[in-house]
Amino acid sequence: MTGGQLVVVIPTVGRPSLRTLLTGLAAQAHDPGHLPPAEVVVADDRPLGDAAPLDLPPRPWPVRLVRSGGRGPAAARNAGWRTTAARWVAFLDDDVEVPRDWSARLAADLAAAAPDVAGVQGRVRVPLPAHRRPTDWERNTAGLETAWWITADMAVRREALVEVHGFDERFPRAFREDADLALRLRQAGWRLARGEREIAHPVRPADARVSVRMQAGAASDALMRALHGRAWRALAQAGRGRFRWHVVTVAAGAAAGAAAAARRPRLAAAAGAAWAGLTVDFAARRIAPGPRAGEEGWRREWATMAATSAVIPWVAVAHRARGSLRYRGAAAWPPPVRAVLFDRDGTLVHDEPYNGDPAKVRPVDGAVAALRRLRAAGLAVGLVTNQSGVARGRLTRAQVAAVNARVADLLGGFGTVQVCPHGPDDRCLCRKPAPGLVLRAAAALGVAPWECVVVGDIGADVGAALAAGARAVLVPTAVTRREEVAAAPVVAADLAAAAEIVLALAAEVPA
Repeated sequence: MTGGQLVVVIPTVGRPSLRTLLTGLAAQAHDPGHLPPAEVVVADDRPLGDAAPLDLPPRPWPVRLVRSGGRGPAAARNAGWRTTAARWVAFLDDDVEVPRDWSARLAADLAAAAPDVAGVQGRVRVPLPAHRRPTDWERNTAGLETAWWITADMAVRREALVEVHGFDERFPRAFREDADLALRLRQAGWRLARGEREIAHPVRPADARVSVRMQAGAASDALMRALHGRAWRALAQAGRGRFRWHVVTVAAGAAAGAAAAARRPRLAAAAGAAWAGLTVDFAARRIAPGPRAGEEGWRREWATMAATSAVIPWVAVAHRARGSLRYRGAAAWPPPVRAVLFDRDGTLVHDEPYNGDPAKVRPVDGAVAALRRLRAAGLAVGLVTNQSGVARGRLTRAQVAAVNARVADLLGGFGTVQVCPHGPDDRCLCRKPAPGLVLRAAAALGVAPWECVVVGDIGADVGAALAAGARAVLVPTAVTRREEVAAAPVVAADLAAAAEIVLALAAEVPA
């Protein structure tokens, strides 16, 4: 972990705009009033199969990359801030631009924050074309200027993030995860403020179907209702939108189809007319504030609005129904633990460097009893182990498998065994502290990463857990470095104590 007053965390999917943002941040160093970050953490949220290097310009401050495995911006932000120890975490989206005085104004915003202020939001400016009226997509982006609690530019106290366990990673899109965080912070007694610094948020290029894809956010609305009740929109200062009319539109269209199938033409005609009227009204409301006839791109915009207005109600209602079923009875964040993933060497068995001999496997004291307790509690148990001896030519995969089989003979079977055979120079994404092994193990066990806890003896085990969105328990040994112990979120004296912690996490129902 790193110390200092401030770190900047940038979740990214590799957009070209990331280079522009980092160049703008580097320029802050020339402002005498700037607040230098201890480091900039770039949380690379591309799928783990995408190994292409990011385009990073020269920068005056340390930049560290963290891979989060394509799990969405909430997970990427968590993977970034959890590996730091700075007092403040400034979140920036990878498609924003910072003016030359951004850092100095950030310093002023943070200095003005009272002790009970958890977060200070920056102001957002969305440049729009001056030669014509904005399109539907441009207006949607411009809504960021008046939105509350968005994390395009939000500085949050690390203390507050720890208290509420960061972002809820069940929000897979850049939608509502910030409002949920704001509500949980306020419920915990914190205040949120709006600062004076400003960023620019250019409108990203988008195709004609972008408004249809955005309806996936209706599932997140269902999660918000499950977590915060029917009044969540008022609490989060979020507009109601048109969803109720979408329900009526879909009902009219479905009634028209059913009536036609039942050979009731009058009812089908009436319901069809209602559906058509609602659809035309929706399209007209979207077209009216956009480009006028004769302005640049007006024909394309009108055609897009007409086509997507017929589709959006159905897609929105389908996503809301899916979300309502999926998140019915959703527990507060974070949900209880359902699986525990153990490191092997130094954690469950005594470390024999590059061991390929099953006869040399010796469980550590308390391993059998700890695993027995966890299994008895109904927790799934997995093994995640780096075995670089394969890459170094010191071991074969067969030898690794034989040793793992002996571990299972002595300690009981594992629901999954995940092995990284690569060396440190292979730059794979499964070798701990990368998240690959933990993500694969969670998938194999049929649980979400945030429902797992990783138990290990070194910082790489903790790092893999945090990058994957799991919780971590460090059980130090003689080889564990002092700084790894200091950086670990939870430390247990031995496996018995680790089991107690895991069982408490499994039984925990967050308030």
